[in-house]
Amino acid sequence: MTFLSPLLMVGMIALVAFLSKSSMEKSNRVAYVNNSDIFSEADFEDSKTMHYENLTEAGLEQAKKIVQNSNHDGLIYIPKNDSIDQLASSIQFFSNESPGVVLISEMENNIENKLENEKMKQLGIDLQKLKGSNVNVDINLSNFSGEKSSKLINGIKIGIGMGSGYIVMMFIIVYGAMVMRSVIEEKTSRIIEVIVSSVKPFQLMLGKVIGTAGAGLLQFFIWTVILFIIMMVSSYMFGVDMVGTQTSQIPADQMEAIANNNTQFALTELFKLPLLSIFIWFILFFLGGYLLYSSIYAAIGAAVDNETDTQQFMMPVIMPLMIGVYVGFATVINDPHGTVATIFSMIPFTSPIVMLMRIPFGVPLWQILLSLFLLIITFLGVIWLAAKIYRVGILMYGKKVSYKELYKWLKY
Repeated sequence: MTFLSPLLMVGMIALVAFLSKSSMEKSNRVAYVNNSDIFSEADFEDSKTMHYENLTEAGLEQAKKIVQNSNHDGLIYIPKNDSIDQLASSIQFFSNESPGVVLISEMENNIENKLENEKMKQLGIDLQKLKGSNVNVDINLSNFSGEKSSKLINGIKIGIGMGSGYIVMMFIIVYGAMVMRSVIEEKTSRIIEVIVSSVKPFQLMLGKVIGTAGAGLLQFFIWTVILFIIMMVSSYMFGVDMVGTQTSQIPADQMEAIANNNTQFALTELFKLPLLSIFIWFILFFLGGYLLYSSIYAAIGAAVDNETDTQQFMMPVIMPLMIGVYVGFATVINDPHGTVATIFSMIPFTSPIVMLMRIPFGVPLWQILLSLFLLIITFLGVIWLAAKIYRVGILMYGKKVSYKELYKWLKY
């Protein structure tokens, strides 16, 4: 699964994209009964995703029966009303099942555009002049050195940041729980009594934490190599020069040519990012976050006799991780350099997630180093406290442990 996971992930993304595209391109069959003088048959033109059928001559009641006994997606009824405002709120849609959001949205947009045009005509507004006054603004992005960029790069940065933060959270939970279960298993099987006769409890805890971290890093390394190979193959297939996009800016005429191919353009923008530095910071913050939380998981495993008893201790551990993810999704997307994002990227219990979400947007080096320093200092303090709990808890059996009891162990 270590080797197959990246391929399965790429395949899953491709499958979701394919299914979404198939769903969006589904052709809907909708009948309509139009009793209004405002609309005509020309206003219900077929599109790629919509096929209209005129049942006005059949009347509303007969049209309902026809649609009910056919494979139509529904029936639009437009009553006779000379007031555009009243007509807009009196149109009905009948269907056997709840219609999809895209279907309703497309019908509403079609009818809304028609009614707006009719109302502007009543108000004496020249539609041709109004359409001629429309201006499309496309702001060109570049830094102060003149290197051009695009709006797509922000979406790529958001994707990389969110993906990195989410992966760190999931691996902390998964691998931390592995450490906790390992401690509980050795404790309940009494193997721990044999082990601590040959090694100190603190060394045993560090061995579990660092050993599992090594397994996680190996898995990350394998994933990185596989994903790099996939990116190289993709760049070759779509004709993207990885070296050129990393070291030189793209002329405006070439940028427009590349933009004609969305996949090629996305890869070009992706390779312009400092992927190596992002990966290095990812490894460092992953290690820091994992070591911090896994030491807590090890202490929890030593304090209880089975996984059921761990539930009372899990919420305070998972809560900071969840806060980090929510802060990332709520603030980093909109304001990666804002006060909230900056503060939570410094707090050690949330920084492994929030800082990784900020780094693709460009974070000052001193902030990254300060965040990493605070994370390491906190890890050393937490593992010192966890070692005290671990030393007492691994040989404690048959007793329900409370927070008060843990506090006593810290003073031993």
